Amino acid sequence: MTPTMTDAAPRIESLSAVTLATTDMGRSLAFYASLGFSLTRGGPDAPLSSFELGSAAFNLIAQPHAAVTGWGRVIFYVSDVDAFHAKAIAAGHRPQDVPRDAPWGERFFHLTDPDGHELSFARPLAK
Repeated sequence: MTPTMTDAAPRIESLSAVTLATTDMGRSLAFYASLGFSLTRGGPDAPLSSFELGSAAFNLIAQPHAAVTGWGRVIFYVSDVDAFHAKAIAAGHRPQDVPRDAPWGERFFHLTDPDGHELSFARPLAK
């Protein structure tokens, strides 16, 4: 049987949050604060800290005894990729590359956080 629109099957509607592990909450909070992330819950000694990103959340969970080495990539949309890249450099970070236009229709650059998680800061290209 092929599903139809009237079957009203449950569907995925949105992303609520992404949570990354960190071995040093204070260090990670300082890193994300330097990029302009605004802490909404938690702190250097908390087991979980959160940043609000519009209707979603970005969380850090303390794993002080784990071997955290990153797991993939989180993509954040920003208002101006080039200005955000300059901000990251001014904060002392070393992005993996300069901003560039991708064939899939975004301008982006990558940066790795202190625990090895790859972050992409992007913006859809104008059509």
